[in-house]
Amino acid sequence: MKIRFLGTNGWYDTDTGNTVCVLVETEDSHLIFDAGNGFYKIDKHIKDKKPINLFLSHYHLDHVIGLHALNKFNFTQGIDIYGPPGLKALFKRVINAPYTIPISRLSTRIRLHEINSRCSLPLGIEHGLLKHSTVCYGYRVFSEGKIVAYCTDTGICRDLLHLAKESDLFITECSLKKGQENSNWPHLNPTQAAKIAKKADVKKLILTHFAADIYTVAPDRQRASKEAMRIFPNCLSAFDGLELKI
Repeated sequence: MKIRFLGTNGWYDTDTGNTVCVLVETEDSHLIFDAGNGFYKIDKHIKDKKPINLFLSHYHLDHVIGLHALNKFNFTQGIDIYGPPGLKALFKRVINAPYTIPISRLSTRIRLHEINSRCSLPLGIEHGLLKHSTVCYGYRVFSEGKIVAYCTDTGICRDLLHLAKESDLFITECSLKKGQENSNWPHLNPTQAAKIAKKADVKKLILTHFAADIYTVAPDRQRASKEAMRIFPNCLSAFDGLELKI
């Protein structure tokens, strides 16, 4: 599996990074997690005809604003987009005229799937409900004998631990700095992320979704990973362009 971080910021773009987007390439498919402004880069890496599946965690703009770049692509296999209830309403209201090109006029065929009791996720994909100010899903991928968990925009909760459990790679957020907490707008700081990684017995922790107004320069991210490493040593702060293989 190849993992590419196309966007690593939360809230808005800065010189440090685009808003959040992660591309996971498996032997038989391309899996994309969230569509922040880093989403526009996917065609630099997707050159084959393997299925493309996009999983949205929730509908705050920093996780979906990159969808306006859909008109840039011409993937003949199309894109299947999965997300919490409200996905179709998002495309009807926002990913539509007059704000951008409507789905009916895109070169790439888009298939929308709202995740509920009647929606089956692709084989090897699991979702869970995270703790945020709105409905927000985390995801767990099992492929090629490896487990990758993607959980962003969340406070500490049961499903966060469940999705991360014994994963080879646990990708989670680090919006806050050490000691910061906000119960009205749940997010993680590096200490909390590391404690979850340790409790879940993961192999490697990757911090991403750094709040743009809090992590203003790259050294801030390096300090975050150092704080996390005091609790969970195998930790790395992501940056745009980071590529990993597991």
